[in-house]
Amino acid sequence: MARGELMKKLLASYGQDEAFRSVAEQIIQEEEKKNNRVLARSLRRSLEARAVPKAPLRSLAPLLPFPEEANDFVERIEPSRTRQDIALTGENWALLDALTKEFRRGEDIRGRGLAVRSKLLFCGPPGCGKTLCAEVFAAEMGLPLYVVKLDRLISSYLGETATNVRKIFEFARKQPCVLFLDEFDALARSREDISEHSELRRVVNSLLVFIDRIAPRGFLVAATNIEQTLDAAIWRRFDEVLWFDMPDRAMVTTFLEMKFRNTASSFNPRQFAPKLDGYSYAEIERVCTQSIRTAIVERHKQIQKVDFETALANEARRKVRRGTT
Repeated sequence: MARGELMKKLLASYGQDEAFRSVAEQIIQEEEKKNNRVLARSLRRSLEARAVPKAPLRSLAPLLPFPEEANDFVERIEPSRTRQDIALTGENWALLDALTKEFRRGEDIRGRGLAVRSKLLFCGPPGCGKTLCAEVFAAEMGLPLYVVKLDRLISSYLGETATNVRKIFEFARKQPCVLFLDEFDALARSREDISEHSELRRVVNSLLVFIDRIAPRGFLVAATNIEQTLDAAIWRRFDEVLWFDMPDRAMVTTFLEMKFRNTASSFNPRQFAPKLDGYSYAEIERVCTQSIRTAIVERHKQIQKVDFETALANEARRKVRRGTT
């Protein structure tokens, strides 16, 4: 089996002791076949010395069935992207790394009578990496990602919204996962907003109780594009708030390098960073992807500068027509 596939299987089996050991043995055997005996012996010693996983990690293996009636507004996503696929500020990376370490030492922390930080609020404009960060975070943790489309939940189940939200929270209490509540502002609007339906105001009251009482075995992550509309009482229910701002020049440069790191180009993508001021990551990614498509269509062996310029001009046209420039 190809080494890359074995590594993917190894990561996927994290927390499942027997499966992890089986894949590790396959990797060791592959190294032995290649006559990499020193490496193989070292890997085998490490495997034999590996501590038995603690109960919380072993419990990650089984996946509980999600309530059937919630299937149309909940989607399970298999995390596939890693930290190499996202550009974050040093501040956000430091916070996510700290949360990862806490999660892995959760038993020790709870043993001292302390709670593990597990409720996160992501704030920032659209297209700046909130959803992607939830996926990368789940991948780093080795947890399944469940995305809840709250706008769909409300429009389809207005009279039963609180009941359905309770089912979601109850599931997250039992299943180790990253539960991602997208467009959180659709549910957690300020109760002082007189334009809101009385049912939604009652839902906010219930939501506050649910967030207070839940002790997720993974993480509850809520994301909003318009944090100023959130109910004031929501903020203190979250252990941490991560801010996702529009990328500055340095972050744009980093993102361009990231998007073209495995793609041959006849120009230095960094030179376009000044022209991408005011663009979100989602918009920049669309430009990069379209430039690659254009190069394929035009049968260019490398992405040409003109391919990128054409894609950028098209994205600029979209921004003008949408009134975002």
